[in-house]
Amino acid sequence: MSEHINNTTPKDTGSVPLAGSERPAAARIQAAHGPVDPSRRIEVTVILRRQEQLPETPTGPISRDGLAARHGASAADLSLATTTFTRLGAEVLETDLASRRIRLAGTVDQLSRIFGTSLEEVTSSGPHGHDVTHRHRTGSLQIPAELDGIVTAVLGLDDRPQARAQFQAIPLSATGISYTPPELARIYNFPPGADGTGQIVAIIELGGGFGQADLDAYFGSLGITGPHVTAVGVDGAANHPGQDPTGADGEVLLDIEVVGALAPKADILVYFAPNTDAGFLDAIINASHATPAPAAISISWGQNEDAWTAQARTAFDQALADANALGVTVTAAAGDNGSADGATDGKDHADFPASSPHALACGGTRLDADPAAGTIRTETVWNDGPHSATGGGYSDAFPAPAWQKVRTSPAPGNNGRGVPDVSGVADPQTGYKVRVDGKDMVIGGTSAVAPLWAALIALFAQSTNRRFGQLQPLLYGLRSGFHDITTGNNGTYKASAGWDPCTGLGSPDATALLAGIKSAH
Repeated sequence: MSEHINNTTPKDTGSVPLAGSERPAAARIQAAHGPVDPSRRIEVTVILRRQEQLPETPTGPISRDGLAARHGASAADLSLATTTFTRLGAEVLETDLASRRIRLAGTVDQLSRIFGTSLEEVTSSGPHGHDVTHRHRTGSLQIPAELDGIVTAVLGLDDRPQARAQFQAIPLSATGISYTPPELARIYNFPPGADGTGQIVAIIELGGGFGQADLDAYFGSLGITGPHVTAVGVDGAANHPGQDPTGADGEVLLDIEVVGALAPKADILVYFAPNTDAGFLDAIINASHATPAPAAISISWGQNEDAWTAQARTAFDQALADANALGVTVTAAAGDNGSADGATDGKDHADFPASSPHALACGGTRLDADPAAGTIRTETVWNDGPHSATGGGYSDAFPAPAWQKVRTSPAPGNNGRGVPDVSGVADPQTGYKVRVDGKDMVIGGTSAVAPLWAALIALFAQSTNRRFGQLQPLLYGLRSGFHDITTGNNGTYKASAGWDPCTGLGSPDATALLAGIKSAH
């Protein structure tokens, strides 16, 4: 901590380090612009500790009031935190016991003093390779001593881009094999008669946007009356279509079109948030705590585990656990850069948030099928090279949960949570026919698999009149309902009979899977 910070930390409280807040410098800094204007107003998200830990094995969905009463922040902790931050000069914008969250605002100078850091303005090459100018910090944060053990995360001071969209687009004319979502519904044997009626699917987006004309044209071309789609802004972000047709817009429209074509009677809520650790977390919390709650949340954005602070990984994992407790299943793309997940350190990495045990991690396959007959000729691991291959492997941050150990036999030393859990077609060479900013194109990537599974979970919820939350213990206990992928690799890891760290349990034989789910309860 610099001399300036030591001299300006409030002396009446003292401060202590915030565990897990250590942050390295951003990768590929292109330019440094000096200190951020100290008078600039910024906002941050603060997370408080739980009163009680959630049970290892949830007994069923609980209400948001029930979550707040037992597993949220205590009223005493919240009161102490808000009083302390207000006394130190921050403005409390919002508090919530259930999500244990406080939104604070203040000048850069105020918040830097409170949290014992300094903020620089830099331009760095973000996760997508585009140069972005942002606030930047390194090292650890401090918190007021009276909040030691109460505050567990402070996110958003550094607003570098946190995640990348896990998709790959190619022109329609450049692919030999591609599928519409209804064709994939036949191939993967989606339950007939289920259309998502009465269900809500939430989609998290960290950029881009959609226009209704695109959706109307796309669903009209499929002979479908499209779903009701609503954009929801988070932390100042909003739906901004037409600005990035080969980037974030492609992700947004892919997600909506896959869910909407597979579950056309479901309501779709698209949460747009800033691409920061705070924005991403706030979007997940807002989506999962909404009333009524969604059956599923689809996340097609992520980044290798090492690119996150430990406090952020913990806060996200706890938010996903809360979602599961509320009966919300969260699907997350496993990554598009093979077993290394795009890292340049020569090591393998799992992608996060897919590596959270509370996310249903979705890997990718290459699919050769007859859409008319609904039959699969071959389905193998998607691997067109190190930067066009399904993610998968073992977490360095989360141990393997008990429900996964039942079906996995990791190599010696790989004791982490295995990724993915399930899979579906993701190879852009056998990808999804979609429409983006007025153009028909084919998109692949595991970002397509997350909405496919989110839609399927909505159909399961409709068909069983129940909410699933953390679905993995149930899926890993079934002995049927999947097309087992046994051919191919994603770099280090190879497909094999049963679960493997390329395609998980396999792609869905959805009607058989639904029968298994029904018989298990």
